[in-house]
Amino acid sequence: MTVHRVDPLADPRWADLVGRHPRASVFHTPAWLRALQRAYGYEPVVFTTSAPGTALTNGLVCCDVRSWLTGHRLVSLPFSDHCEPLVEDAGQFAAICDELEAHRGRSGWRRIELRIRSGQKPPEAFAAGEPFWFHSLDLRPAEDVLFRSLHKDSIQRKIRRAKREQLRCEEGRGEDLLHAFYGLLLLTRRRHQLPPQPFAWFAQLAASMGEAMTVRVARAGDRPVAAMVTLLHRDVLVYKYGASDAAAHPLGGVPLLFWKAIEDARARGCVTLDLGRTEPSNTGLATFKERLGAERSVGQYWRLPARPAAHRAWRGRAFTAARRALDLAPLGVRAAAGKLLYRHVG
Repeated sequence: MTVHRVDPLADPRWADLVGRHPRASVFHTPAWLRALQRAYGYEPVVFTTSAPGTALTNGLVCCDVRSWLTGHRLVSLPFSDHCEPLVEDAGQFAAICDELEAHRGRSGWRRIELRIRSGQKPPEAFAAGEPFWFHSLDLRPAEDVLFRSLHKDSIQRKIRRAKREQLRCEEGRGEDLLHAFYGLLLLTRRRHQLPPQPFAWFAQLAASMGEAMTVRVARAGDRPVAAMVTLLHRDVLVYKYGASDAAAHPLGGVPLLFWKAIEDARARGCVTLDLGRTEPSNTGLATFKERLGAERSVGQYWRLPARPAAHRAWRGRAFTAARRALDLAPLGVRAAAGKLLYRHVG
């Protein structure tokens, strides 16, 4: 099979394929790709066996990531929990992967990364990377059934507490909500000893996604106590980012926002709430998602070439050292570090 390159932001055939393919997600959409391009400078490209001038029947979307810090890479896709190959059969996927392998040296890609949630496997040249857990909640049962499936103590009880405390929920994508979310994100990333994503990323996401993106903020009086960002694609609502003030956790703002998201998703006709990726070491987050009634599955990332064990060890030591340094930094320094570093780690 001959493999061709397509610009997914200029060729309307890509949007058409994403609109009809059963494995397409919000991460395949031109809106998500445009936000990545505008915020981080990544160049999206689709590899397909469909000939120019014909309908697009398959494609693997990637971003060309150029970084002086982490090298020149081809990633499918940066900052995306998963990105399925939109192919009709294993032969198409193998042909595309073989083409990527053949052109890796000429294109200057230091490595190729594929982030696959389903069981699709690339050719043997690709090595398995980190496995991840993915959680999704089936929204088709009746609302009262969904509520009863929530953990009685840590979820149901806290939702009732939030209502007694008269927490109010706002939603939209205006600048005031973005800033409320971002203020809580700074606190959350400090707790996790991580730099925050740059504010420009969320602003570009709102501008590119339009009504497909929603910021939800829970307030106690005028004080933001919890917030989340969700993305909508067809009948799937994706929980992408969350943030909260730990001092206000007893008020139940986080469970309340998730329940509001479930109610809103059902009202929109959604059948699935995609709760995203969880590292297997983060058992606390996995437990929380499962207490919402979500089911766990396992996804696999793939790399070409394989990451040497020595590199993994060095990366782990460098990451630990950076986290310790950030633990002592004020919020402004953390925000500046995120603005500097995030485009290199997609």
